[in-house]
Amino acid sequence: QVQLVESGGGLVQAGDSLRLSCKASGRSVSSEGVTWYRQAPGKERVFVAVIGHLGTTLYGDSVKGRFTISRDNATNTVYLQMNNLKPEDTAIYYCNHHMYWGQGTQVTVSS
Repeated sequence: QVQLVESGGGLVQAGDSLRLSCKASGRSVSSEGVTWYRQAPGKERVFVAVIGHLGTTLYGDSVKGRFTISRDNATNTVYLQMNNLKPEDTAIYYCNHHMYWGQGTQVTVSS
């Protein structure tokens, strides 16, 4: 059984940083890409960043230069380092791997 568990969200001020974690069990995160999405209240879930099975990365335009996705194969965890956070980054952040989704972690950025 595959499980994805996100953590690391919280309430921060604009300009602060957070690191989100997506820990997988039951399947290696290096076997296929892992993607971070976010969903703000009343809006659709949107792409944030992806790390491919070979380690290549891609970012959404709104987070380029501020967010960094990385992977630790030893702990089977994918991270999302978020710097210079803005109020518009407020959302629930989800990780996705193959057909599986985590439960999400809330990020709230106050101005």
